[in-house]
Amino acid sequence: MNLSVSITKQFQGFTLNSTLELPDGITVLFGASGSGKSTLLGAIAGLVTPDAGRIQLGERVVFDSQAKVNVPTHKRGLGYMFQDARLFPHLSVEKNLNYGSYFAVNKPSEAEKRQVIEMLGIGHLLKRRPVKLSGGEKQRVALGRALLSKPDMLLADEPLAALDAARKAELLPYFERLRDEKSLPVVYVTHSVSEAARLANTVVSMGDGRILGQGSAAEVLADPALVPDGVRGVASLLQAVVSKHSDDGLSELDAGGQVLILPQVNQPVGSQLRVRVAAQDVILSKTRPEGLSALNIVESQVVSLRQGGGPGAIVTLETAAGELHARITRRSLERLDLQVGQSCFAVIKTVSIAREDIG
Repeated sequence: MNLSVSITKQFQGFTLNSTLELPDGITVLFGASGSGKSTLLGAIAGLVTPDAGRIQLGERVVFDSQAKVNVPTHKRGLGYMFQDARLFPHLSVEKNLNYGSYFAVNKPSEAEKRQVIEMLGIGHLLKRRPVKLSGGEKQRVALGRALLSKPDMLLADEPLAALDAARKAELLPYFERLRDEKSLPVVYVTHSVSEAARLANTVVSMGDGRILGQGSAAEVLADPALVPDGVRGVASLLQAVVSKHSDDGLSELDAGGQVLILPQVNQPVGSQLRVRVAAQDVILSKTRPEGLSALNIVESQVVSLRQGGGPGAIVTLETAAGELHARITRRSLERLDLQVGQSCFAVIKTVSIAREDIG
């Protein structure tokens, strides 16, 4: 289901002015705090009424200021996840889940309920009340409740923001399964580069209430104008397959024929992964380096050079593993005398890739 939005909303000191067309899959609304992501999501859900504009979900117009159409939230056919789970404390997990199906136009079958419960791994929690759940468990139940309303689209407003790193790592794979196993469109709000890199089919970058850019996760995260941290946030997304696990706690991945060695990946051999590599963690050499502790040395060819007004530069490389970006100083660029079309070697430290950057 495609989503078409063109709206304006004036607040004191802030104006949301956003126009976008979103395809199926997971779309991540990405940007710094205060950029308008949650306000835009609220407008799509009907929780915020725009001053002017139009919102269309598939074939249905749910808001049109000129035609005076404003479909109530509960009739838009949307599931919604907040930063906090907002479960009913007096109800068991099972009854919280059933509350979601209460609003479904087409009630989920028992088989569909079991499928959602199994996918989220919450079967053993059904008789518990929310007070007995961890933060990650609560959010999994909230996701299940939203899915059992059988929505046409799921909206998730920073669902991991209130969780610690361990609980985030616990919950992210469930959103990955949702992306890969269900055809449900998702609009997901976050300011986390790692979440955008792991989950998104499409990334929409926002700033000051406006759409700054839109594209694939690889395209947006490579552009310093579209990531909140600028050049510090630039990264590459490599597609790889787990090929081997070693006894020394390392895993080998095949990325287009290029071997990448990473800290132990908890996925079976043959699993397809996305790997985010921060541009500032890539070192360049004109000759094959020797005597290094780094295990990943990638043959590359320079395809573009970008220099800003500061001391840094972004070098984009073509490799067997895919497009790779390196952030180096302008002085290093001059010293190496790198030119477009020139061959070089990219060095990636194994331990520089964090677990949350592998999905």
